[in-house]
Amino acid sequence: MTTYRTLFISDVHLGTRSAQAELLLDFLKHNDAETIYLVGDIVDFWRIRRGAIWPQSHNDVLQKLLRRVRKGCRIVFIPGNHDEGLRQYCGQRFGGIEIERQAIHTTADGRRYLVLHGDEFDVVVRYAKWLAFLGDRGYELALWTNQPLNFLRRRLGLGYWSLSSYLKQRVKGAVNFIGEFESALAEEARRQDVDGILCGHIHHAASREIHGVHYVNTGDWVESCTAVGETADGRMQLIRWHEVVRARAGRTQEVVSLQAA
Repeated sequence: MTTYRTLFISDVHLGTRSAQAELLLDFLKHNDAETIYLVGDIVDFWRIRRGAIWPQSHNDVLQKLLRRVRKGCRIVFIPGNHDEGLRQYCGQRFGGIEIERQAIHTTADGRRYLVLHGDEFDVVVRYAKWLAFLGDRGYELALWTNQPLNFLRRRLGLGYWSLSSYLKQRVKGAVNFIGEFESALAEEARRQDVDGILCGHIHHAASREIHGVHYVNTGDWVESCTAVGETADGRMQLIRWHEVVRARAGRTQEVVSLQAA
């Protein structure tokens, strides 16, 4: 078990077929923290309106988080655009979980980070919500395509690969959108006079300096399976759980091979 001072998780999209709840449960089994920030889009109410996909593993994620609260972990939930209905409850607590519109997190070494979901800086979500819904359906189709593709890759002994992520990186408009989004968030951090900003929303994990601001994006749990952990001395680490699981499987295979030899 690895213990962090703080963990940041976003874009789980429980209630959808694409949510990788089993991998998140594995992550929570092997990682703990004094404080956990849930940085939006934990439950996908957009998809639930069209018919929820809710296996037991999705319940298990929520139950595990509630158990962490009962054991003394502080959990702060910052709703995103897919669970925006919960924003009306900001400032309240449910099951010990604090619901906030945004938060200022101070690291162990004294740096201040603005924590928010980030959809406030997505012009499509703000000004053309119908287009955001349309884009969401296209993204859902690309995610669905990932499943048979990666079934074949596993049969061939290859690792996970995301078509939707590949397209997002190769399409010029998407690359420009990501750059503009990151710049807008960095500008907001400067406006609020903080050292860094931590967000989710665009499903693109990152940790970089932008004009003197530390921009950190937690990524997601439908493709990249990433989170951010603050160590005891205040360092922010981007955790890519797919890579950890592959490395762990490789070590297991090595042990089996040695035993067989």
